[in-house]
Amino acid sequence: MNVHVTGDIGARTLAIVSDLKGLEGPLLPILHEIQAEFGYVPQESLSVIARELNLSRAEVHGVVTFYHDYRDHPTGRHVLKLCRAEACQSMGGDEIAERVKSLLGIDFHQTTLDGAVTLEPIYCLGLCSCAPAAMLDGEVHGRVDADLAKELIAEARR
Repeated sequence: MNVHVTGDIGARTLAIVSDLKGLEGPLLPILHEIQAEFGYVPQESLSVIARELNLSRAEVHGVVTFYHDYRDHPTGRHVLKLCRAEACQSMGGDEIAERVKSLLGIDFHQTTLDGAVTLEPIYCLGLCSCAPAAMLDGEVHGRVDADLAKELIAEARR
């Protein structure tokens, strides 16, 4: 993921849209590719996508805001996701979430002041039998307890 935007956002967005608009149902693949390129979906990209796909800007914005995985702002160098689904909550996920928030000094959807970690909720990582679960930079961890949570945060702060 290229979180450092180099060059013109509009021009890069146009190139991505041009490459993918021939797909059937191209909006989601385009948004995924834009987020992979920039680390988020910049506001500047919405009007380009809308124009090129003959959609309203509101339609594109609605899709971006509907899906939890799309971000409208850059993330930290590392993204820590904590499962908020029922199985994880029932196995102590709420306590782990509060501990992680306290250790990082942030809430969900926020990034630490040093830009190291963005904390996000996620609704099921598919590890219900190993609850509570977390994911750091795409790597899934089960049976998260206070010690493992502290280790994950230390890893992300390196």
